[in-house]
Amino acid sequence: MAAIFTPINQIKLTNVAIVRRKKGGKRFEIACYKNKVMSWRQGVEKDIDEVLQTHTVFINVSKGQVAKRDDMKKCFDTDDQTKICREILEKGELQVSEKERQAQLEAMYRDIATTVADKCINPETKKPYTVTLIERAMRDAHVSVKTTRNTKQQALEVIRLLKQSIPLERCQMRVRINVPAREARKVRDRLSSHLTKIERENWSGDMEIVSLIDPGSYRNVEEVIQRETRGRGSLEIIDLKDVDESDDYFVAKTGMAKMSLQESQAKGEGSAAATAPTSSAEATASAND
Repeated sequence: MAAIFTPINQIKLTNVAIVRRKKGGKRFEIACYKNKVMSWRQGVEKDIDEVLQTHTVFINVSKGQVAKRDDMKKCFDTDDQTKICREILEKGELQVSEKERQAQLEAMYRDIATTVADKCINPETKKPYTVTLIERAMRDAHVSVKTTRNTKQQALEVIRLLKQSIPLERCQMRVRINVPAREARKVRDRLSSHLTKIERENWSGDMEIVSLIDPGSYRNVEEVIQRETRGRGSLEIIDLKDVDESDDYFVAKTGMAKMSLQESQAKGEGSAAATAPTSSAEATASAND
């Protein structure tokens, strides 16, 4: 009986999620565990070994065909397969069925809208928008979701885009600042550009300020206080979000009516919608978002 040989450059894998990247005129693929690719891209999963089924670069995962070392070196300037896997994982296209892709897009679309609704308010009323209203505004602005990017990054872009069509701004954070009298004046001057609305200011003895700040300024405010007072000053979070959450139903109905009116006016004038291609630990996370 003749012997059966299996090509040494073939690896058989099953039940995998394939991520593909075309570079230098060639196709490269990696084999991942299902549901782990998006977790990696969104920063939830940090261990690449939990994402990759193997640190091997393929030209065709389904057929088990491994990429040639010379091709990897030419296209990626390295033959380190783990580094190449990272690039493909971050920039490649996840291969899924049309039904799976649609479900993934809908879930990401909802996540983006939820993030925007959580981080923003109507500056005219100081009230939050509902997720449904944000989704509607995103559709009107023809927002498209990119599966290769995490939802928080896309939410920040959506916020900038939606400001062109509806009243929208980031929720402000309310903080209390305490600084010893000796450094008070210097710190006050350094912080002036970060304090969006001072609600209370007391200079009897040590300086105490209660103010609203943009979440993105939290880290800068904290660094100024710690540096200038050498750790003797303090920054306390009173409210993570300065939001009036009363009468939400009325707000939603009013917002929908306002947006419908804007749509009617836009159609009448023939205007076109714009198109577009998240304690101290909590505050830092909000600032990073």
